[in-house]
This record gives sequence, structure tokens and C-alpha cells, in this order.
Amino acid sequence: MIWSNYHGHSHYCDGKGAIEEYIQEALKQGMETIGISSHAPLPFETLWAMPQERINEYINEIVLLKKKYEGIIQVYTGLEVDFIPDMIGPEHDSIKQLLLDYNVGSVHYVDQFPDGTHFEADGSRQGFVKAIDEIFEGNIQKLVKRYFELVRMMLKTSTPTILGHLDKIKIQNTDGVLFDENAAWYRDEMMHTLEVLSASGIIMEVNTRGLYKKKCDATYPSLWVLKEAFKLGIPVTINSDAHHPRELTGNFEYAASEVKAAGYRVTSHLWNGKWEEKPLG
Repeated sequence: MIWSNYHGHSHYCDGKGAIEEYIQEALKQGMETIGISSHAPLPFETLWAMPQERINEYINEIVLLKKKYEGIIQVYTGLEVDFIPDMIGPEHDSIKQLLLDYNVGSVHYVDQFPDGTHFEADGSRQGFVKAIDEIFEGNIQKLVKRYFELVRMMLKTSTPTILGHLDKIKIQNTDGVLFDENAAWYRDEMMHTLEVLSASGIIMEVNTRGLYKKKCDATYPSLWVLKEAFKLGIPVTINSDAHHPRELTGNFEYAASEVKAAGYRVTSHLWNGKWEEKPLG
């Protein structure tokens, strides 16, 4: 099978390694296309987003690498863009003016602590528990429902090309103590979100980072979600969310088996500037 990857970071944000190292690794893996999607700048300071002053350098470097590798491998310019209401999103003017080939839209931040600090839902477990108490009145359901509400809001109001790691919030619940993924309220939230996703027509990534980083025992999203997504006709692409060149195709074989088990026989690839469906092995 020929892989592709449209979710990968570099030294411009919290990734390790230069963009060209990712391209060279892609060639070693026999890939015909690769997208680079470092974290887009945010309107407040973080430890992992690209600084605003480096965005033009980032775009220009990818343009040069596209030319260098023309006829060898197709290289695409992307960003992973956070969605924070009234602040940033995939269709924010600051993103649209960059003329990207595509973007990955993700929700990492879910509202703010009383002191104004933005709550990072996939940050530390300690911070997550603190947010349950200080932002969501001690109610985990309110937190999780707000997370999915923000995902749906992004899909409706600031639509990305690819939806990033749909159920990544589950990494805070690997022990099953905080909530039950089989609970009716959780499944209702997920199904509502999948219906909005289906109506948007955008691509959902099957993200393998939780597997190879050993943060959970399933892809983002889980197999049951993939099965429901297939029923709704939601297109998928397999991404690794790589933060180092060696992670470029991490656990792709497993992800492909899950995608097949869900019923899919094709995945989406960016080819000659257009999204196409190609057979899955």
C-alpha cells in the first residue's frame, strides 16, 4: 500500500526536525505525496504553536521545497489550525490570506479558567481535573459536551479541510474513571457531531499518534466511531500527527486494518492539487 500523510509538525512549532527531513523520510517510505501542517500561530503565547513572526518563513520554505522535489514527490502546504470562538479558526482571515493547499482543524482549548487562562483539554491530567472543578462545576459531562459542541461549531462556522483527532479528549480517560465512552450521553454527543461532519462534506482523519505514543489503545477516532462514520458516508484519510520524521507512518498498518474493519475500501488523498479517493490496499 502507498501511504500519504497530511498531519505532521516540524521545528517551526513543537515538532522535531526540518521540513525537508520529513520529505526525505516520505521518499524512503515510498510515499508519493506529503502535506506539512505545523501548528498555526495563536493569539496568545503557548509552548507548542508556531510564533507569528515565523509564518512567512514557513510558507516560503515549503514553496521552495515544492520546486526542489517537483516530479519526485508532491509536497503540500498546510497548517493545523485551532478553533477558539471569536479568536481563531480555519477560516479566520489570518489563515485564509496564507493561500494554503489545505488545513487541519482541531479543538485543543475548551473555554477558560477563572483567571483567563485557556484550558488545554489534551494537556496534563491535573489540569483536566482542575478544569472539571473550576470551569464545569465538577461535572465531566459538561466538559466533554462542550468539547464536542466546539467541534460542531467549527464544522459549521469555520470549516477546515480535514477534521483533526475527533475524539482525542479520550486520552484523559484511559482508565475509564472519568467517563464511559459507551454511555448514552457520550454516544449521543458523538453521533450528533458525526451528523454535522457528514453534512459538511469534509474529510475526517484517522490519527495514529495516541497509539505510537502509547497514550491510548485506539486510533482517534475509535473503531465504533469509524463504523458510524462509514454509514454516514464520511470520507477518511490516515494521518500520524508526526512530531518527528520517524513517526511519519507510525501504526499506519493498524489504522488501515481498523478503517477496513469499519467498512471503508478507499481513503482520501491530495493528488495534483485535488482530493481523490484511492483504494485502501
